[in-house]
Amino acid sequence: MINNDINASLSSQNKLGLYETMIRIRKFEERSVRSYQEGHIGGFCHTYIGQESVAVGTISVLKKYDHIITGYRDHAHGIAIGMSMNECMAEMYGKYTGASKGKGGSMHLFAPKKNFWGGHGIVGGQIPLGTGIAFSLKYKNIPGVCLCYLGDGAINQGIYYESLNLASIWNLPIIYIIENNGYSMGTSQKRACAGNILAKRAEAFDIHWKQEKGYDVFLTRQATYNAIENVRKNSRPMVLEFLTYRYRGHSMSDPDKTYRTKEEIQNYKKKYDCVMLMRNFLLKEKIATTKDLVVIDENAYEEASSSAEFAKKSPFPAKKEILKNIFWETDNLNNKISEGRMFFNKL
Repeated sequence: MINNDINASLSSQNKLGLYETMIRIRKFEERSVRSYQEGHIGGFCHTYIGQESVAVGTISVLKKYDHIITGYRDHAHGIAIGMSMNECMAEMYGKYTGASKGKGGSMHLFAPKKNFWGGHGIVGGQIPLGTGIAFSLKYKNIPGVCLCYLGDGAINQGIYYESLNLASIWNLPIIYIIENNGYSMGTSQKRACAGNILAKRAEAFDIHWKQEKGYDVFLTRQATYNAIENVRKNSRPMVLEFLTYRYRGHSMSDPDKTYRTKEEIQNYKKKYDCVMLMRNFLLKEKIATTKDLVVIDENAYEEASSSAEFAKKSPFPAKKEILKNIFWETDNLNNKISEGRMFFNKL
């Protein structure tokens, strides 16, 4: 699996670390499903099970000044960037100890101190924001790159092409990462998208693109590393498309029984499951024993279970908190420069 420079420098501990993060994400997601079914999580909840190698591989090569932003399927990106399970699960429970103090829920995890800017519920809504982050990096002469994640469904949104146009004209340091799991909600990509390679649409904007297999964490690392180095050096945008797959429905409200077969899901799991492939690699290379991996799995399960208990015991936000942390100016009135009211109805 490893045949390139960026992965050749990985130690055995580094490789175990990649596996551990993937397992932690999967166990967290599985616990999230259970919590949702138990009624502890309200609203929408989009799981990432099956796609772990994309978030882990891409984020693992980031440097100090790099930033990320994504859509509503954001739990994995949060954990991969270093957020704790406690703050993520508590946010999903709507608790005050959550990353967004219980106001964002599953789709709005944020960690500004880690350069993670969400978690956005509107399809494609994160794309112009990511473009803006890249503009800011360039404007301030900061040597960073923004990774902006989107799904294969969001690629048909007009704002994607407006953003590509601006990114190309202004030579912005951004990589649009298409996590192509084959389905836009309940619609197959083959029925909704013209052309077989979604990233290729970038050619119309003179933007370099690449499509890669997303189920191999080492391939995602190498492709992202190459892209980042190129963007950082030339200050030109790029589009990366990773072919991946989600095992559960679009969200918890999607039964996933009408638009694909159980055989299709099982066939992918048997051949391309990213966690299975990584586990097999570690065993084959004698980096870890079966017992070692069992311990990692059990620890991740316990951590996820503990986060659910933490979230359950945490308090809900007080009513007085409802208008806090909404607009910066409302929390910093002495520095307010806008005019008029921020809210129409004071609670």
